[in-house]
Amino acid sequence: MINFIFHKKTIFISGIALLLWTLTCQAATLKPTRFKDVVAKAQMLSEKPFLETSNNLPDELKKIGYDEWRDIRFNPAKSLWAGKPFSIQFFHLGGLYQEPVIINSVNKDNTTNIPFSLDLFDYTQSAHKGLLSSNLGFAGFRIHYPINSAKYADEIISFIGASYFRALGKDLGYGISARGLAIDIAELSGEEFPYFREFWIIKPGAKAKEISFYALLESENLTGAYSFIVRPGEETLVKVKSVLFFRKKIRKLCLAPLTSMFFCGENTKSRANSDFRPEVHDSDGLLIQDTLGEWTWHPLINPENLLINSFSGGQPLGFGLLQRDMNFDHYQDLEARYDKRPSVWICPKSDWGQGHLELLQLPTENEFNDNIGAYWVMDKSFEPGESFEFAYTMNWHSGNRKKSVLASVESTRIVTKPESIMFIIEFLPDPSQEEFSSKDISANIQILNGYSVKASQVIENTVTQGCRLIIHVDLDKEGMLDKMLYKHNPPVELRAFLKKDNLPITETWSYTYQP
Repeated sequence: MINFIFHKKTIFISGIALLLWTLTCQAATLKPTRFKDVVAKAQMLSEKPFLETSNNLPDELKKIGYDEWRDIRFNPAKSLWAGKPFSIQFFHLGGLYQEPVIINSVNKDNTTNIPFSLDLFDYTQSAHKGLLSSNLGFAGFRIHYPINSAKYADEIISFIGASYFRALGKDLGYGISARGLAIDIAELSGEEFPYFREFWIIKPGAKAKEISFYALLESENLTGAYSFIVRPGEETLVKVKSVLFFRKKIRKLCLAPLTSMFFCGENTKSRANSDFRPEVHDSDGLLIQDTLGEWTWHPLINPENLLINSFSGGQPLGFGLLQRDMNFDHYQDLEARYDKRPSVWICPKSDWGQGHLELLQLPTENEFNDNIGAYWVMDKSFEPGESFEFAYTMNWHSGNRKKSVLASVESTRIVTKPESIMFIIEFLPDPSQEEFSSKDISANIQILNGYSVKASQVIENTVTQGCRLIIHVDLDKEGMLDKMLYKHNPPVELRAFLKKDNLPITETWSYTYQP
């Protein structure tokens, strides 16, 4: 809505705003049916100033809590393409989700906007229906497909809030989230959150095994066209392709960002005595495959202070946040079922340019805040008028599906003393590997920040048929520069792997410990 105030300068500015609003509306009337049409629309919008979307959401609905928002339920019988292998349901605006998105269906060369209707939702548990208008709009959508049983169409992927989305493989429940893009994560200037403003969902055939759709991304600093292809299964595959156009200068562009939660685990120093659950997390580690063939496993922590790890070595062949521990007994949560949370594995399919992989870990006092992020940070800063194209695949799968034939890190446990710390790392062999014998195996250990390894030992684990590596680290470093300057010890940075005949037989275990 544009307010006209009778003042010469204000009328002039309002006239410009009206013109921009009209141009934006004209752009919105374009009906792309192909990805190149969405790319053209993104480029056109990038040449105009960014305009915030507006909605007619009542204040009462803006202020509702998450549980009350969930009480406004979509009627499955009114799903788009109900009864087909793929069907679409929609999310209601309200509470945390106040940005309306435009959703279109594409059938051959015919593009149709999907209108909001009060009749699509069940307001039995909500008192807000009488406050709503018929042109409210949607907050997002979810796609259903019979992934676990031929008799029921399960939710396999959902898009709601900024550029967030989540997907599932067979027999899994929602946990980790992905984003289309991230800008200025962990920067003093503050993070910018681009959001998907419009979607075009292509109607699949009656026997289709995958579904495709396009999305338009917008923020104050850029626009983007996205293509998604989703193939549900034991591992749900998501193919992503994007073309970005920059309105303003961007210094820190983060590709393929993942967001997760780690509250406590087997490596946590302390936990509230009131919580009976041994572990609480959506993901327990970052796995990286580099171009030289090294596989690195970095267990997650709930740090006492902000912690950022950078992994150099060029563009990886793959990386992901995994929920490797799928043992219910380690969680004991009958409601959250952390033992069924998915893992996400990302493989770049284009040249992402120079940069590094970054792991962000924030302290959290509960399990309700996502405190973990993993993403590729580009070295290049982009200027207005520039563009950038990239692509990657995502596999949403169970964490017990192995990615390499090396022995993997099964667990990390820690014993602390006033002047030392002991790390106990369990390596579990791949079925293709020969039986481990500790007599033939040695450890390669690296330690940084002035610490020293006091002792180490490799022990054959006759229960798991793997090996246990024990590392003792001396923490008594009164002469450390960091300790003298900042009155505390710097982080303990460790890397270790097991080798036989001078060749690695395990992943590289990487760890950051805050004394």
